[in-house]
Amino acid sequence: METIQILTESKQYPVFVGDGVRNELRAFLADHFPTLTKILLITDETVAKLHLDKLLQGLKPLEPVIFTAPSGEKAKTFEVYYEALSTALASHLDRKSVVLSLGGGAVGDLTGFVAASFMRGIPFIQVPTTILAHDSAVGGKVAINHPLGKNMIGAFYQPEAVFYDLEFLDTLPIHEIRSGFAEVIKHALIADPPFYDWLKLNIHDLNTLTKEQLSASLVQGIKIKNKFVSQDEKETGVRAFLNLGHTLGHAIEAEMGYGNFTHGEAVMIGTIFALKLSKNLLGLSFNTNEFIDWVTELGYETTVPKQLSFESLIAKMRQDKKSVGDAIRFVLLEQVGHPLLQEVSEEVLWKELTRF
Repeated sequence: METIQILTESKQYPVFVGDGVRNELRAFLADHFPTLTKILLITDETVAKLHLDKLLQGLKPLEPVIFTAPSGEKAKTFEVYYEALSTALASHLDRKSVVLSLGGGAVGDLTGFVAASFMRGIPFIQVPTTILAHDSAVGGKVAINHPLGKNMIGAFYQPEAVFYDLEFLDTLPIHEIRSGFAEVIKHALIADPPFYDWLKLNIHDLNTLTKEQLSASLVQGIKIKNKFVSQDEKETGVRAFLNLGHTLGHAIEAEMGYGNFTHGEAVMIGTIFALKLSKNLLGLSFNTNEFIDWVTELGYETTVPKQLSFESLIAKMRQDKKSVGDAIRFVLLEQVGHPLLQEVSEEVLWKELTRF
């Protein structure tokens, strides 16, 4: 087991990574919440079938109240959020209760926002079950979606701990592995050139990732995330660099319909676009074709879906949280490991999307 300490302005907490770490959760609850009253466990339909019994077994004799959300981004709606809060109220949770999140990024976002807003905030713990959640479970961004934009309704609210049990990742379908690994690649590009070189040299087939490769990738990704979050918890500065690929990526997700295109796969298209923008606007020295060949080998789509109009994508990008007024801001790279925020005019965007 590896332990990474996340240090933010509001809270310090551990991320435990390793096979079987879920079995440490009961002892953690006993140590940190000696007056614990109730537990609300939020999961989704897919994860409940695969992993809920395993987690409940390790929690005995504790018996959480279970709330099961729809799978994927359908968990992050106002209706599901309201139902989860209703369950918390009907089950008489109080300020000495704890909320557990068992699932991927969507369940973690929902759970965190429920915990942040119930009685103005009660503790929650992340138990991620996807690769993508190595990014989303750390750093305290919690939210639900709105039809006009992804993650637009939310808060910054840190968990008490993250229990990242690698055994849960054994059941992931390949599209979820791809979705999560896009964020690993993003972390390397914005902060760690040697890690990026290691990934390119060693990772050629996401179907045959070894446990050692996966663990090393996730731990390094979490350490990079911690570097940015510890400096800028509420994204007023450098934390925005973690959004490489997300400006166009979120627009693609929204236009395709949440859940019809995975987050990471949309972000990968956005990353390629950001790399090309970086070359054209900042003179980034980077072999984009080599990068595209590598991620294509890994199974990623590398172009904007043909059915999407540039007009609708630009409209969505205007609503991006990094945007100020009508200026659309992108995370670009001066070089690998050196990101910056750059305003890009709509005229340039039209031209670059056409070229893309």
